[in-house]
Amino acid sequence: MKKILLVEDDPAILKGLTVSLEAENYIIKSASDGEKGHQLAKNENVDLIILDIMLPSKNGLDICSDLRKDGINTPILMLTSKKDEIDKVLGLEIGADDYVTKPFSLRELQARIKAILRRKSELAKSIDDFSFDGINLDFKKMEASKNGRLIKLSALEFKILKYLIEREGDVVSRDKLLDDVWGYEAFPTTRTVDNYILSIRKKIENNPAEPVHILTMHKSGYKFVK
Repeated sequence: MKKILLVEDDPAILKGLTVSLEAENYIIKSASDGEKGHQLAKNENVDLIILDIMLPSKNGLDICSDLRKDGINTPILMLTSKKDEIDKVLGLEIGADDYVTKPFSLRELQARIKAILRRKSELAKSIDDFSFDGINLDFKKMEASKNGRLIKLSALEFKILKYLIEREGDVVSRDKLLDDVWGYEAFPTTRTVDNYILSIRKKIENNPAEPVHILTMHKSGYKFVK
C-alpha cells in the first residue's frame, strides 16, 4: 500500500481528505502545521507529500524548497488557493511535481495522485542494462549482443526495447509508444511502430516469424516477455 503524507491546517479538509484517501487504500500520515509536516517529510518513508502552501509555523513553499535542498526527492503535490498564481509558479520552480487549486474535486485530486505515483513507479523501474535468452543490452552505451555477437540497433530501436522491457508483462498500445517514445512533436503512424517492432524482432528473436519475447496482442499493442 502506498503511503501519503498530508500537510494541511484546515481541520475539515484534513479530515475529509484523510477519509477519502484511506477509502482508496492509501496509508495516511498527517500534520496540521508546517514544522511538524517538515519533520515527518524528512523522517517518514512516504510515497507522496500533499502540501498546503498556507501553513502555520512554516509555509509549504519553504518546506518544499528545504526538502529538495536536503536531497529528498519524494513527489510533492501542492495545494494552492485560486488567487495564488505566483505561488503555483514558485512551487514548480523549487521542485513541486504538481499542484491542485482549491476548491478542488476529490476526483481530480485522486487522478493527480495516481498520475504522480505512476510516474514515480515507472522511474523506479528504469534500467541501464538487461539480459535475456542470450541477448545482452547496455542502454547507457547503446550496445547490444546476441550469444556474444554484436547486434546493430538504432537509437530509436534501443528506446523502444527499453520502454517495453521496463513495462515487462504489460500491454503497451501503439498510440502509447508513439506518444512516449516518438513524442508529441513527431507525426509517425501506428504502421511505423509495427515496422520498427518487425525490425527489432529480426535482430533479437530466434524465429522472428514466431516471436517469444515481443508479442503482438491482437487489437491492443505489444508486450515484452522475458
